[in-house]
Amino acid sequence: MTTRKLRNIGIIAHVDAGKTTVSERILFTTGEIHRTGEVHDGNATMDYDPQERARGITINSAATTVAWRGHQINLIDTPGHIDFNIEVSRSLRVLDGAVVVFDGVAGVEPQTETNWRLADGYGVPRIALVNKLDRTGADFARVVAMIAERLAVTPLVLQLPIGQEAGFAGVVDLLSMQALYWPPNDRGQPTLTRAAVPAELLAAAEAARRSLVELAVEQDDAALTAYLDGQTVPEDVLRACIRKGTLAGAFVPVLAGAALKNKGIEPLLDAVVDYLPAPEDRPLALPPGDGFAALVFKVVHDEHGTLSYLRVYRGEAHAGTPVLNTHTGQRERLSRVVQMHADRREELALAQAGDIVAVAGLKNSKTGHTLSDPAQPVVLEEIHAPEPVLSMAVEPHSRDDQDSFSRGLHTLVDEDPSLRLGQDGDTGQTLLSGVGELQLEVTLEKLRSRFGVTVRTGPPQVALRETIAHAAHVRYLHKKQSGGPGQYAEVALRVEPLERGAGLQFESAITGGAIPKEFIPSVEQGVRRAALAGVLAGHPVTDVRVVLEDGSFHEKDSSTLAFEVAGLQAFMQAQREAGPTLLEPVMAVEVTTPMDHVGDVIGDLNRRRGQVRHQDQRGNAAVVQAMVPLQTLFGYIGSLRALTAGRASYTMQLDHYAVAPRQG
Repeated sequence: MTTRKLRNIGIIAHVDAGKTTVSERILFTTGEIHRTGEVHDGNATMDYDPQERARGITINSAATTVAWRGHQINLIDTPGHIDFNIEVSRSLRVLDGAVVVFDGVAGVEPQTETNWRLADGYGVPRIALVNKLDRTGADFARVVAMIAERLAVTPLVLQLPIGQEAGFAGVVDLLSMQALYWPPNDRGQPTLTRAAVPAELLAAAEAARRSLVELAVEQDDAALTAYLDGQTVPEDVLRACIRKGTLAGAFVPVLAGAALKNKGIEPLLDAVVDYLPAPEDRPLALPPGDGFAALVFKVVHDEHGTLSYLRVYRGEAHAGTPVLNTHTGQRERLSRVVQMHADRREELALAQAGDIVAVAGLKNSKTGHTLSDPAQPVVLEEIHAPEPVLSMAVEPHSRDDQDSFSRGLHTLVDEDPSLRLGQDGDTGQTLLSGVGELQLEVTLEKLRSRFGVTVRTGPPQVALRETIAHAAHVRYLHKKQSGGPGQYAEVALRVEPLERGAGLQFESAITGGAIPKEFIPSVEQGVRRAALAGVLAGHPVTDVRVVLEDGSFHEKDSSTLAFEVAGLQAFMQAQREAGPTLLEPVMAVEVTTPMDHVGDVIGDLNRRRGQVRHQDQRGNAAVVQAMVPLQTLFGYIGSLRALTAGRASYTMQLDHYAVAPRQG
């Protein structure tokens, strides 16, 4: 298999848009499985974890491989819930393309926007599938308009739906100008058939095709000239233009379907092959050489040991190959190379450039680490996990479980980099931190089911931050002369507040050698150490610029340690003088509710210090968007169900940090 015939793609979407159903139908259509599983029945191939099957949602990204038209497609099905967004982020980091699934009724939903921005950040080309067009309230044209408006992209419509809602029967393929239907065969399985475009859709299809051609030919001068001269542009030339525009991000091809009914899967697979990139279309800038280089993007522990998922960017490796972890400097050996089919493994002779595989035998390699040929070391960009916003005190029910408790927690944190372990400075309790209540709940259930440990928990605590209200200048002298080598370091810092989300920034404005260059990193290290626990309540400090303006040193008594201490103490003093302020996480909340409960929902959000930003109607439901402090949202799902007789749902994700109200 040449890399030209390889596609590494992900399926991404908002929760419940139908990602896993699309993945399941892809497996069935390509012959990888012979009977489709269903998410609602708890037997989907890609949702193999017991919690996924019980909850009916994807929690872990799952990889598989299928074949279509002589191409190998490595596919990763990702979660849609914001609490498991690390799975989307680290998958997009190693993928070449993505299929974004949209609910035909809801359209562009909050997590879709989040995932779209992630894909933008990694420069991943995408195609869109408007799914669930057989549902009541589905509206293909409205979803296409939302894609253009909310995602600020140009949709390139490749298909038009035939029929609406329960009458959705198939699609018009605008390239071939044929109608595609999926009537059942003699075994009751939907089978793709082609026919003439229905007369009542012919005018709309011809207009849509003209728009498609006009957009596509802009990607090729010869095709554009031919089109402007009134010539017919051949279908294969149009496909090449669409591929070029998709890879360049000029537009996003949009397809239509209803995956649950097996409608639209073959054209989707064709689009993956025709329009999404091969590995060589998105080469990584690497130093000269042909030695092995791969990124570990996921680590899983099970009864067989540790399995590390790799994206290979250069060279090849097989069982027994020694590799260098350039993050730690340690050497390791690959004991086995396997291709994953959800939870099933298939032995491979080797892993080569472009592959996404799993390897056994790595003991010290974590998510984001680079493995390379020891003779040609390479360092690839790491994978960054989101910061936690919730903490929970956890302890085992029995002291006898302490070892299993500790081992289990460290294993689960190793698998999910968005989890953190810490310790309460006052009580000594273990703190488990994450990005949401569901993530923490799922983690504790894994602790019980996989390690046999039940835990007692304290109520969730919001992970607050600290910042400053105004600028301040401080000068701090660290000087010790009590026997032995002396310590001398003087620093002058200026601190000033930054806009929300800017983090902690350190700059040096030292001129004239007031502090030697080799000591400046130590000052920054001291500042960053101090920023881990602010002076107000011990929370991390953020949104502050620190400028090292001046200082002095001693030829004999100055050292890296002395300047680190000076930087730490100066920053703590600067915080006290700059108006230390508490920040709380504010969530972007979207509530979907029946129209007759809108007033109750808005009133409840207002009581929670929420600010309603927008109200919309989707189908027969109302959608309320608001900014709400996380502190007020504990147990919100129970209250929402009680208010709406169980008919409303909501999603939320971190939007920003804002000044917390004073207590008391």
